[in-house]
Amino acid sequence: MTDQVFLGSDIAVGHNNSGPKEPAARELPVGVPQITFGGPDHYPDDVLARLTDEATEIIARYPQSRSALLPLLHLTQSVDSYITRAGIEFCAAQLHLTAAQVAAVATFYTMFRRTPTGEYLVGVCTNTLCAVLGGDEILAAAKEHLGIGCGDTTADGRITLEHVECNAACDHAPVVMVNWEFFDAQDPESTIELIEDLRAGLKVQPSRGTGGLCSFRQTERLLAGVPEEPGQ
Repeated sequence: MTDQVFLGSDIAVGHNNSGPKEPAARELPVGVPQITFGGPDHYPDDVLARLTDEATEIIARYPQSRSALLPLLHLTQSVDSYITRAGIEFCAAQLHLTAAQVAAVATFYTMFRRTPTGEYLVGVCTNTLCAVLGGDEILAAAKEHLGIGCGDTTADGRITLEHVECNAACDHAPVVMVNWEFFDAQDPESTIELIEDLRAGLKVQPSRGTGGLCSFRQTERLLAGVPEEPGQ
Protein backbone atom coordinates (compact mmCIF):
# COMPACT_ATOMS: atom_id res chain seq x y z
CA MET A 1 0.00 0.00 0.00
CA THR A 2 1.32 3.43 -0.89
CA ASP A 3 1.43 6.44 1.39
CA GLN A 4 -1.94 8.10 1.84
CA VAL A 5 -2.25 11.66 0.59
CA PHE A 6 -5.07 13.83 1.90
CA LEU A 7 -6.59 16.99 0.44
CA GLY A 8 -9.87 18.08 1.96
CA SER A 9 -12.11 15.02 1.85
CA ASP A 10 -10.13 13.27 -0.90
CA ILE A 11 -7.73 10.45 -0.17
CA ALA A 12 -5.42 8.31 -2.24
CA VAL A 13 -5.37 4.78 -0.86
CA GLY A 14 -4.37 1.37 -2.04
CA HIS A 15 -7.77 -0.18 -1.39
CA ASN A 16 -11.32 0.83 -0.55
CA ASN A 17 -12.75 1.09 2.95
CA SER A 18 -16.23 -0.14 3.65
CA GLY A 19 -18.82 2.49 2.85
CA PRO A 20 -19.37 4.84 -0.07
CA LYS A 21 -16.80 4.84 -2.83
CA GLU A 22 -14.28 7.60 -2.27
CA PRO A 23 -13.39 10.13 -4.95
CA ALA A 24 -10.22 9.58 -6.90
CA ALA A 25 -7.16 11.37 -5.62
CA ARG A 26 -6.31 14.61 -7.34
CA GLU A 27 -2.95 16.25 -7.68
CA LEU A 28 -2.01 18.63 -4.89
CA PRO A 29 -1.53 22.28 -5.86
CA VAL A 30 1.99 23.63 -5.52
CA GLY A 31 2.72 24.65 -1.94
CA VAL A 32 0.03 22.49 -0.30
CA PRO A 33 1.71 20.10 2.17
CA GLN A 34 1.03 16.39 1.86
CA ILE A 35 -0.34 14.69 4.97
CA THR A 36 0.95 11.16 5.09
CA PHE A 37 1.13 8.43 7.68
CA GLY A 38 4.08 6.09 7.82
CA GLY A 39 4.71 2.80 9.53
CA PRO A 40 3.10 -0.53 8.77
CA ASP A 41 -0.03 -0.60 6.61
CA HIS A 42 -1.51 -3.64 8.37
CA TYR A 43 -1.34 -5.39 11.74
CA PRO A 44 -0.23 -8.98 12.34
CA ASP A 45 -3.20 -11.34 12.68
CA ASP A 46 -2.86 -11.74 16.45
CA VAL A 47 -2.63 -7.99 17.03
CA LEU A 48 -5.56 -7.33 14.71
CA ALA A 49 -7.70 -9.90 16.54
CA ARG A 50 -6.93 -8.34 19.92
CA LEU A 51 -7.54 -4.80 18.70
CA THR A 52 -10.83 -5.83 17.11
CA ASP A 53 -12.06 -7.34 20.39
CA GLU A 54 -11.00 -4.27 22.35
CA ALA A 55 -12.48 -1.89 19.79
CA THR A 56 -15.80 -3.73 19.93
CA GLU A 57 -15.86 -3.25 23.69
CA ILE A 58 -15.02 0.46 23.38
CA ILE A 59 -17.56 1.16 20.63
CA ALA A 60 -20.33 -0.48 22.67
CA ARG A 61 -20.03 2.32 25.24
CA TYR A 62 -21.26 4.96 22.79
CA PRO A 63 -24.71 5.52 21.25
CA GLN A 64 -23.03 6.32 17.91
CA SER A 65 -19.98 4.37 16.86
CA ARG A 66 -18.12 7.36 15.43
CA SER A 67 -18.02 8.87 18.93
CA ALA A 68 -15.45 6.20 19.79
CA LEU A 69 -12.85 7.60 17.39
CA LEU A 70 -10.67 9.32 20.00
CA PRO A 71 -10.31 6.25 22.25
CA LEU A 72 -9.72 4.06 19.21
CA LEU A 73 -6.92 6.35 18.08
CA HIS A 74 -5.37 6.05 21.54
CA LEU A 75 -5.79 2.27 21.31
CA THR A 76 -3.99 2.04 17.99
CA GLN A 77 -1.29 4.45 19.17
CA SER A 78 -0.53 2.03 22.01
CA VAL A 79 0.61 -0.57 19.46
CA ASP A 80 3.44 1.28 17.70
CA SER A 81 3.72 4.39 19.93
CA TYR A 82 2.40 6.58 17.09
CA ILE A 83 -0.43 6.68 14.56
CA THR A 84 0.43 4.52 11.57
CA ARG A 85 -1.27 3.79 8.27
CA ALA A 86 -2.50 0.55 9.84
CA GLY A 87 -4.06 2.52 12.70
CA ILE A 88 -5.85 4.92 10.37
CA GLU A 89 -7.27 2.07 8.28
CA PHE A 90 -8.27 0.09 11.38
CA CYS A 91 -10.22 2.99 12.92
CA ALA A 92 -11.91 3.73 9.59
CA ALA A 93 -13.01 0.12 9.16
CA GLN A 94 -14.26 -0.25 12.74
CA LEU A 95 -16.27 2.98 12.70
CA HIS A 96 -17.43 2.94 9.06
CA LEU A 97 -15.62 6.19 8.34
CA THR A 98 -13.33 7.14 5.51
CA ALA A 99 -9.60 7.20 6.12
CA ALA A 100 -9.71 10.94 5.39
CA GLN A 101 -12.19 11.49 8.23
CA VAL A 102 -9.98 9.58 10.65
CA ALA A 103 -6.87 11.41 9.47
CA ALA A 104 -8.57 14.78 9.96
CA VAL A 105 -9.03 14.01 13.66
CA ALA A 106 -5.62 12.37 14.09
CA THR A 107 -3.87 15.45 12.69
CA PHE A 108 -5.98 17.93 14.67
CA TYR A 109 -5.05 16.75 18.17
CA THR A 110 -1.40 17.03 19.18
CA MET A 111 -1.67 14.02 21.50
CA PHE A 112 -1.64 11.79 18.43
CA ARG A 113 1.93 11.28 17.34
CA ARG A 114 3.17 11.10 13.76
CA THR A 115 6.56 9.55 14.59
CA PRO A 116 7.63 6.77 17.00
CA THR A 117 7.60 7.90 20.63
CA GLY A 118 9.93 6.86 23.41
CA GLU A 119 8.89 5.13 26.60
CA TYR A 120 8.49 8.53 28.23
CA LEU A 121 7.21 11.62 26.44
CA VAL A 122 8.65 14.61 28.30
CA GLY A 123 6.87 17.88 27.53
CA VAL A 124 8.23 21.23 28.69
CA CYS A 125 5.92 24.24 28.72
CA THR A 126 7.34 27.62 27.66
CA ASN A 127 4.11 29.58 27.46
CA THR A 128 3.85 32.95 29.17
CA LEU A 129 3.89 32.13 32.89
CA CYS A 130 6.13 29.08 32.59
CA ALA A 131 8.52 31.11 30.43
CA VAL A 132 8.66 33.93 32.97
CA LEU A 133 9.44 31.40 35.71
CA GLY A 134 12.13 29.55 33.78
CA GLY A 135 10.46 27.28 31.22
CA ASP A 136 12.86 28.27 28.44
CA GLU A 137 15.84 27.47 30.63
CA ILE A 138 14.34 24.08 31.52
CA LEU A 139 13.81 23.21 27.86
CA ALA A 140 17.31 24.33 26.92
CA ALA A 141 18.83 22.29 29.75
CA ALA A 142 16.86 19.19 28.76
CA LYS A 143 17.92 19.51 25.11
CA GLU A 144 21.57 19.95 26.03
CA HIS A 145 21.55 17.11 28.57
CA LEU A 146 19.84 14.65 26.23
CA GLY A 147 21.64 15.81 23.11
CA ILE A 148 18.41 15.91 21.11
CA GLY A 149 16.00 18.52 19.79
CA CYS A 150 12.27 18.89 20.32
CA GLY A 151 10.38 16.01 18.73
CA ASP A 152 13.43 13.75 18.86
CA THR A 153 13.99 10.54 20.82
CA THR A 154 17.12 9.38 22.61
CA ALA A 155 19.06 6.51 21.07
CA ASP A 156 18.03 4.18 23.91
CA GLY A 157 14.35 4.81 23.10
CA ARG A 158 13.58 5.98 26.61
CA ILE A 159 12.90 9.71 26.22
CA THR A 160 11.11 11.77 23.59
CA LEU A 161 11.39 15.51 24.22
CA GLU A 162 8.51 17.80 23.33
CA HIS A 163 7.95 21.55 23.46
CA VAL A 164 4.47 22.26 24.85
CA GLU A 165 2.60 25.53 24.42
CA CYS A 166 0.57 25.20 27.62
CA ASN A 167 -0.01 22.45 30.14
CA ALA A 168 -3.09 24.23 31.60
CA ALA A 169 -1.49 24.24 35.04
CA CYS A 170 -0.28 27.83 35.29
CA ASP A 171 -0.74 27.97 39.07
CA HIS A 172 2.00 25.34 39.40
CA ALA A 173 4.42 26.80 36.84
CA PRO A 174 6.87 25.93 35.51
CA VAL A 175 5.39 22.54 34.70
CA VAL A 176 6.91 19.53 33.00
CA MET A 177 4.67 16.70 31.80
CA VAL A 178 5.69 13.08 31.41
CA ASN A 179 3.17 10.96 29.52
CA TRP A 180 0.66 13.69 30.40
CA GLU A 181 1.26 13.45 34.14
CA PHE A 182 2.16 16.71 35.89
CA PHE A 183 5.46 17.50 37.57
CA ASP A 184 4.97 20.92 39.15
CA ALA A 185 7.33 23.78 40.01
CA GLN A 186 10.32 22.41 38.12
CA ASP A 187 13.70 23.96 37.45
CA PRO A 188 16.55 22.82 35.19
CA GLU A 189 18.20 20.75 37.92
CA SER A 190 15.04 18.95 39.05
CA THR A 191 14.08 18.26 35.43
CA ILE A 192 17.46 16.70 34.65
CA GLU A 193 17.14 14.58 37.80
CA LEU A 194 13.67 13.49 36.71
CA ILE A 195 14.93 12.55 33.25
CA GLU A 196 17.82 10.55 34.68
CA ASP A 197 15.49 8.68 37.05
CA LEU A 198 13.28 7.79 34.08
CA ARG A 199 16.25 6.57 32.05
CA ALA A 200 17.47 4.51 35.00
CA GLY A 201 14.08 2.82 35.36
CA LEU A 202 13.46 4.27 38.81
CA LYS A 203 9.93 4.84 40.05
CA VAL A 204 8.92 8.49 39.95
CA GLN A 205 5.82 10.05 41.45
CA PRO A 206 3.85 12.78 39.62
CA SER A 207 2.88 15.85 41.61
CA ARG A 208 -0.77 14.86 41.52
CA GLY A 209 -2.57 11.55 41.85
CA THR A 210 -1.72 8.47 43.85
CA GLY A 211 -0.64 6.11 41.08
CA GLY A 212 2.83 5.76 39.64
CA LEU A 213 3.92 6.78 36.18
CA CYS A 214 3.00 4.50 33.27
CA SER A 215 4.96 4.03 30.07
CA PHE A 216 3.72 5.87 27.00
CA ARG A 217 2.05 2.77 25.55
CA GLN A 218 0.44 1.88 28.88
CA THR A 219 -0.86 5.44 29.15
CA GLU A 220 -2.40 5.16 25.70
CA ARG A 221 -4.28 2.03 26.71
CA LEU A 222 -5.58 3.79 29.82
CA LEU A 223 -6.77 6.72 27.71
CA ALA A 224 -8.49 4.24 25.42
CA GLY A 225 -10.29 2.75 28.41
CA VAL A 226 -8.83 -0.75 28.22
CA PRO A 227 -6.58 -2.65 30.66
CA GLU A 228 -2.98 -1.50 30.95
CA GLU A 229 -1.71 -4.71 29.37
CA PRO A 230 -3.37 -6.90 26.73
CA GLY A 231 -5.18 -9.87 28.22
CA GLN A 232 -5.70 -8.39 31.68
